[in-house]
Amino acid sequence: MSDTVAHSADARGSAPPRSNAVVAVLALAGIVVSLMQTLVIPIVPELPKFLDASASDAAWAVTATLLAAAVATPVGGRLGDMYGKRRMLLVSLALLVAGSVVCALSESLIPMIVGRALQGLAAAVVPLGISIMRDELPTERLAGSTALMSASLGVGGALGLPSAAFIADNFDWHVLFWTSAALGVVAAVLVTMLVPESKVRTGGRFDLTGSLGMAAGLVSLLLGISKGGDWGWTSGTTLGLFAFAVVVLLAWGVFELRTAQPLVDLRTTARRQVLFTNLASIAFGFSMFAMSLVLPQLLQLPEATGYGLGRSMLTVGLVLAPQGLVMMAMAPLSAAISKSKGPKVTLMLGAVIVAAGYSLNIALMSEVWHLVMVSCVIGAGVGFAYGAMPALIMGAVPASETAAANSLNALMRSIGTSIASAIAGVVLAQMTISFGTAALPSESGFKVVMAIGAGAAVLAFVLAAFLPRHRPGVVAAAPAASGRAEPAEVTGVTS
Repeated sequence: MSDTVAHSADARGSAPPRSNAVVAVLALAGIVVSLMQTLVIPIVPELPKFLDASASDAAWAVTATLLAAAVATPVGGRLGDMYGKRRMLLVSLALLVAGSVVCALSESLIPMIVGRALQGLAAAVVPLGISIMRDELPTERLAGSTALMSASLGVGGALGLPSAAFIADNFDWHVLFWTSAALGVVAAVLVTMLVPESKVRTGGRFDLTGSLGMAAGLVSLLLGISKGGDWGWTSGTTLGLFAFAVVVLLAWGVFELRTAQPLVDLRTTARRQVLFTNLASIAFGFSMFAMSLVLPQLLQLPEATGYGLGRSMLTVGLVLAPQGLVMMAMAPLSAAISKSKGPKVTLMLGAVIVAAGYSLNIALMSEVWHLVMVSCVIGAGVGFAYGAMPALIMGAVPASETAAANSLNALMRSIGTSIASAIAGVVLAQMTISFGTAALPSESGFKVVMAIGAGAAVLAFVLAAFLPRHRPGVVAAAPAASGRAEPAEVTGVTS
């Protein structure tokens, strides 16, 4: 093995004196960043009035965050591998605080978009945190801790919605962003005090050309997906963005294969374990977000429709909040199953549970408790899956590339959620009923979206079936690619 990998193994062989504190602080940082994603949901209908803008223009306050996160996640991971994961985590939190302050001071559209984009640049915190855990925690703590860190995404989103709804209902909307800034400062201070800087680094030169190419391709792809419904899926703008994305990403791939120090090592990414984990992540990202689109609308639509429950946004948040807690509760169980049976089995089990949750939702959607139960079942499945994904990724890449690989995996989930939003939007826009002068999504439309969500979970199951088999006690080391360090010890999975 390389010196880098040997150092990583030594670092994890002896327990850091404050490993519990490291895990808690990193999970808190993940929760704070995921709060940012749900922060504006309660005020989206009011943003045009608050910012003196049209509804389509105000929607950029959400789109800007998505696009910034897509760029920042892989770039932040690579920079973390090169210059220090803790350092980049602190930079990400600083961007979150700066963006929150800009939004808190905003009274018009442009500053709000700038602030939300800065918040999106903090999206690399979770993959960076997982990578720090790999470098700093003892081996026996790693699986459970990374599962908890992955679950922080769901916890922050689930707890953030009712909290944001409560603040929006009782205080000035700017308080949402002052709260986000304060939480970001707390997380940054705790990281500075309690999280050590990893010594596992790749060094080398940053691939600026590759990062610009990837950014251009991803922004074009995600912009076309997120705005295609507004612009028209067959419009010249939408099709042009998709065509541009295909050309740029193909050219980027050729460039990355030829450069000595690429932003993304595509040869490592093409390994079966990494490739099929990332493909399954897209399907899981789709499946998780489909529920986030359906349940709030079912809860808020008028009871007079015959299937809406006529509840407030605060109630929506309270219904979805248990899902995040279930995800966190599944973290140790996910780690235990991965240790005994392998993360492939955990991922497949998660897919089965998510598919069962959506199937249950098709039959049970007429009472609030039905939706609480469904969200908890789906949350349990997502908790299993999100706990298994980092283990699969880290079991197949060099220790010096952990942050970049985890960041790419997080990006795959984000692409899945964007596709889910687009497809669900098309279905619900086409399957409507007349309610007074308005056209509302029909009950059948919601059931179709839930069936698609179940289908995405089944697809994730099929993709996970192609992952390597679990063999306890096997240590595998794949050949070095492009002159890079070999992977560290692979726990429980063969390549």
